[in-house]
Amino acid sequence: LLGRLCSRYSMLAASAAILCAVSTAYWTLAPRMPTGVALRAPRQLIAPACSALRGRGGATALGSSRAGRVRAAAPAVEQAEAVSDAPEVVSMDELVSLCKRRGFIFPSSEVYGGFAGFYDYGPLGVELRNNIKRAWWKDFVHKREDMVGLDSSIIGSPQIWKASGHIDGFSDPMVDCKESKLRFRADQLFWARAEVGGELLGYVSLLESGDMEERALAMATKMKKKAGRQGELSLSPLKDFTEATAEEQPLIPSPETGNPGALTAPRDFNLMFQTSVGAMSDAASTAFLRPETAQGIFTNFKNVVSTGRVKVPFGIAQIGKAFRNEITPRNFIFRSREFEQMEIEYFIPPGDEAWKEFHEQWIATSRSWLESIGLRPELLSTDVHPSNKLAHYARACTDVMFTFPFGTQELQGCAARGNYDLTQHAEASGKSMEYYDEASKQRYVPHVIEPSFGVDRLMLAVLTSAYTVDEVGGEERTLLKFHPRLAPVKAAVLPLVKNKPELLAKARHIHERLQRRYYVEFDTAGAIGRRYRRNDEVGTPFCITVDFQTLEDDTVTLRDRDSTEQRRLTLPELLEFMEEAIDA
Repeated sequence: LLGRLCSRYSMLAASAAILCAVSTAYWTLAPRMPTGVALRAPRQLIAPACSALRGRGGATALGSSRAGRVRAAAPAVEQAEAVSDAPEVVSMDELVSLCKRRGFIFPSSEVYGGFAGFYDYGPLGVELRNNIKRAWWKDFVHKREDMVGLDSSIIGSPQIWKASGHIDGFSDPMVDCKESKLRFRADQLFWARAEVGGELLGYVSLLESGDMEERALAMATKMKKKAGRQGELSLSPLKDFTEATAEEQPLIPSPETGNPGALTAPRDFNLMFQTSVGAMSDAASTAFLRPETAQGIFTNFKNVVSTGRVKVPFGIAQIGKAFRNEITPRNFIFRSREFEQMEIEYFIPPGDEAWKEFHEQWIATSRSWLESIGLRPELLSTDVHPSNKLAHYARACTDVMFTFPFGTQELQGCAARGNYDLTQHAEASGKSMEYYDEASKQRYVPHVIEPSFGVDRLMLAVLTSAYTVDEVGGEERTLLKFHPRLAPVKAAVLPLVKNKPELLAKARHIHERLQRRYYVEFDTAGAIGRRYRRNDEVGTPFCITVDFQTLEDDTVTLRDRDSTEQRRLTLPELLEFMEEAIDA
């Protein structure tokens, strides 16, 4: 069965069929076996099939068929995870559903049918975002002696964007489908050449995703069957549409209609949002919403140097909104048209070798910080940009990558930008950007290392890392394992019953005491177990139960979200524990 499936269909179909067949047989026969006779578990039964799939390159397909939750009552899913080396991540549908249901993220303008590329953050979402920003600012600004902060305006002089090159060169390659009238980013539209027996069968195309190889193979297999061709099917490596030659472009089908010749040639599309400043709407009033926060730092470099008592090497940090008119906003809040950045421009002395050490330090520091706030290390990786893919002014660029539900994508970038930006603004404005180094008695234009984080992408990574499904007391439980530092609600105060005034008064006193420092909730609705589950699902790390014993000895029950362990603490012990767990 395995051999036939693998030769005729994709690895994904083969693995799914094997898992379903074995699991169905096991759970059908197991209850009927005589006492003392046991079947081997499904994972043992499918071991030979899994070995065969690995030998044919099927392990990846098997792992990608269902990444995410571990459920005790879902043997097929258990097997897929048992034989895959890929890290487990939640599905996008489950994550989006939780975010909407629990008030983390809403589609913008939803009452009017939504507005593509824009999102609103609900009561818990705004708390999570603010906690991420506070943690970043605390660690990278307040705890460092070589860093200062800045908050520049969203709209600035258009000359800034002319000097930086954004007006002339800040664009993405765009492709139109002439039949469906849809637009795609050319570098996110992939294609491959399919051949049977060494002869051309046709071309397949699809949008970027984590399972593109499997989908492309399935499309080519369907094409072969429809054409009635016999022979070995082969597929060229996937390339994006910008790599297609002028002869190949008309042969590549539209991913929307499937018809060749429907796609236009790629052309540049400027990503900046244009607006008008003042009462008149003419060329003189044209301005732009900033597409990045970095340029506000560069144009304020001399102001900070003259007032901030800083010495190279030092950094300027900024958190702020940026706007890009994305051709195809996609993957929830990963790529949107309004987003928030946390950027640092770290100024260093010039030199061909000096920048390398600073660059490596910032890559290591950034990744270490991401792990410290709760991102799962197995979901993180790095990607070094090859020299032929670098911007013309960049010396190096390394991305910290993260395995999202839709695939591994850039989470944070760390670029060595040279002195390009300061030099450009000096030439365009006529104002010197030189720095006088008292130690070396030299004047120079500093070079820059730029670690750049996106708040929205980081929030999505935090949610992905935190999403967990386990089993407690024989029941399935969904929880968000936020680091206590990031958790939207730090604790929930739960009076055991709500019809005892003395119990409610004591619980209110504890709640008000904790409110002085943390965002905590007071919850009396439902049974205590139901309240625990409700707080688990929104990531509340601690539940504090006030019961009748509290009235006697002034102790409370502290329940841990992840382990569900409980212990008794006095109020002073509780305050000390909370400070250590959240702020340490």
